[in-house]
This record gives sequence, C-alpha cells and structure tokens, in this order.
Amino acid sequence: MGNSTQQNNDKSFRFYTRLHLRVLTGLRASDITGFLRLLKTVSGSSIYYHTHHFLQQHQYLSPEPPNDFAHWITNALNEEVLGEKIASIDTVQYPSIRALRDKIILTMEDYVEKNPRARLRFASPDRAFHFIESVSFILPTPYLARTLSDFVEILKKVTPNSIYFHMFEARLRLDMETNDFSFWLGTSLFEKELAKEITSLDPYTFTMEALRKKLVGLAEERIKSVKDR
Repeated sequence: MGNSTQQNNDKSFRFYTRLHLRVLTGLRASDITGFLRLLKTVSGSSIYYHTHHFLQQHQYLSPEPPNDFAHWITNALNEEVLGEKIASIDTVQYPSIRALRDKIILTMEDYVEKNPRARLRFASPDRAFHFIESVSFILPTPYLARTLSDFVEILKKVTPNSIYFHMFEARLRLDMETNDFSFWLGTSLFEKELAKEITSLDPYTFTMEALRKKLVGLAEERIKSVKDR
C-alpha cells in the first residue's frame, strides 16, 4: 500500500475506510484581515474540512463540491470576484493541504493588495466564518487484494468511504504524490500504465459511484488486454 497505512510484506493491498468527526475550533472571522490571519494558522485538517466536506457528505450527488471559503467570501462579505477566484482554484493540482492553503492565501493577498477596499467589508455577527476541523479515524476493512482481479472485485463492493480515503484523503492529508491505488499498482504489481491512468484522473469531476465505475472499467480493460495477447 502507500504511505498512508502500513504496507504488507507480501505486497498485497489492504483496503481501509475512514470515519470523520467534526470539531469546532472556537476560531471565527468577520472580515478578510481576520480571516487571512486565521487561515495561516489553523490546522491542515481545518483547511481540508472546508474544501472537502461536501464531497464527503454527499458522495452520491453531482461533483464539483462548493468551497466553504469561496461561499463565505461571496455571500457574507459580498466580494463576488474574490469568491470566484477562490472557487476556481483547481484542488487536484495541489499535492498537499499545505500547498492548497498557500494558494488560497496567495490568491486572497493578491486580491486585497489590488483592492484595499475589501478590508473594509465586514460580515454581520450571525454570518461570521467559524473554522471547523475534521478528525479522521482510519479503520481496516476485511478486504485484501493480491492480484489485479482481486482489486477489481473488491472495488465493486467496498463502501464509497473506502474509495474516498484511498483516492482523496491519503494523497492530500498525508502529502502523497499520488493516490494509494496508483502507488500500489505501480510499485507492487508493476502495472505502471494503469497506475498512470488512475493518477491522471481528476477525481473531483466524479461522484463516488461514478469514480468507482471508472476505476473498475480501467482495471478490467487492463485485465482484458493481457488475456487477449
């Protein structure tokens, strides 16, 4: 497996799942200056929560989850242009939460420098931004894949939470360069082309069920190509 969980000595892949607990930090902001100050110091799990919780909670619905930061800036501070800039940040381009945080901060600071009036915008007391953290509990499943065929059959029955963990959380929260599936396929099964195909996917454009179907399809195509030789 990848760096997110302990790798098995026999190169097999253990599927994991995760549970999340929302925790209030007690930190809140009513203007851009205060928001930026807190954005620089809150935990990575808070950044992760506010950029990913919709995707976690609504796994069967349409993709492109809203960004809490962009939503607040647009609707509470009435800074629509800045809100659009934050919403348009392509999350998949950033290999870690740290890199994503830096991009959000840089985008906001650049905007405020060019539009100093933005510092004068204040949200009403009932619309202050409250920072929340996401605490994860990682749990092993009974599923263990040793071959590509095993991998496909297990993919068909694990929960969306398991797919989410291996495709999103392992890469972003644990600073991996790729997702768990691609890492294992490339390094343990030496399926480098398949690993590359999965790495190149933009998982944010899929629902969890659509992503499952895509992963299964890619792996089944690979199995078929080997049999047809």
